[in-house]
Amino acid sequence: MRIKKLTLHNFRNYEDETFAFSDGLNVLTGRNAQGKTNCAEAVFYLCTGSSLRIRHDRQLIRRGESCASLRAEGESRFGTLTLEADIFENKRELRVNGIRVKKSADFLGNINSVFFSPGELRLIQDGPDERRRFLNLSISQTSRSYAQALLRYNKILDQRNNLLKNRDVSLVLDTLPVWDEQLAHYAAVIVRHRAAYLKELSPLAAEAHSFLTDGAEELSLSFDADYPEGEEAIAEELKKELAAAGERDLRLGFTTVGPHRDDVKISIGGADARAFASQGQARTAALSLKLAEVEIFTRLAGEPPVLVLDDVMSELDLPRRKKLVARTEGLQCILTCTHAERVLYGKETNKIRIHGGKIVS
Repeated sequence: MRIKKLTLHNFRNYEDETFAFSDGLNVLTGRNAQGKTNCAEAVFYLCTGSSLRIRHDRQLIRRGESCASLRAEGESRFGTLTLEADIFENKRELRVNGIRVKKSADFLGNINSVFFSPGELRLIQDGPDERRRFLNLSISQTSRSYAQALLRYNKILDQRNNLLKNRDVSLVLDTLPVWDEQLAHYAAVIVRHRAAYLKELSPLAAEAHSFLTDGAEELSLSFDADYPEGEEAIAEELKKELAAAGERDLRLGFTTVGPHRDDVKISIGGADARAFASQGQARTAALSLKLAEVEIFTRLAGEPPVLVLDDVMSELDLPRRKKLVARTEGLQCILTCTHAERVLYGKETNKIRIHGGKIVS
């Protein structure tokens, strides 16, 4: 999978600009705050329909404008395609090959992408919601059934939580089993997919981490939740847990059990990475997860995803920079940095220099 051309109109600090990308390593250079990260963000947005940097799409619109437009021309093993997004203050329109798609799940998976930036340290250092976010976005790119189950689960969860705030206790207790049945059904789909994904991700992340650290450290991942095997058994177990937590949930006003509360345990050398990893160790662990994600996407889709590396080199020592560059072989990679000569070491690349939201060379 690769993106050949990217066109931005009133996106972030870009008024009108078009980028031409090569199949290999593309390096966006320039001083800080010139638009390198914004370009990387646009690539990821068109691949996934979401940004890892903002909560509301309207934040992507250039200041003083009413809408932003993004367009990518790409290729996959199924042929050429175009991905488009028009972003307005209170809505957006997504199109694949000129045809509007109403569901975000239908926009995912046309061109897969893996994104890494310094902010991805949250995967290691922050709370469980960051690791769930990683799983949700990663699995959704390769499984439409997961994306749809996640959407339905979150909608039902919101409805159940709203019900729990109702002051009519008898009504709540009478109605909860109806919501619990539906919630458990979609929860089981989510749990099954996450368990299978982690089973595949864990050894790949361990291998990538060993490569980056020359075998000095051992990375391991595990599901920090205990579920039975099979969707039916998972659903039945969750229904029991939801019923048992009913009165507590009613007292607290929200749902306390389910996959929206699960976590992934990440360990380095047997120690909890969140509690004990240094900044450098956390960065290498997060990068290893992303490199493992690349391998999974390649296996499932039959071709590698677009790898986007935003300002990652400045935080790595020389040996790890060289190892990371070597790992991009055979991928379309879009990498941002301030000084290309410090990270490329003679590797042939497509260099694009950006200044003030414009390509200058």
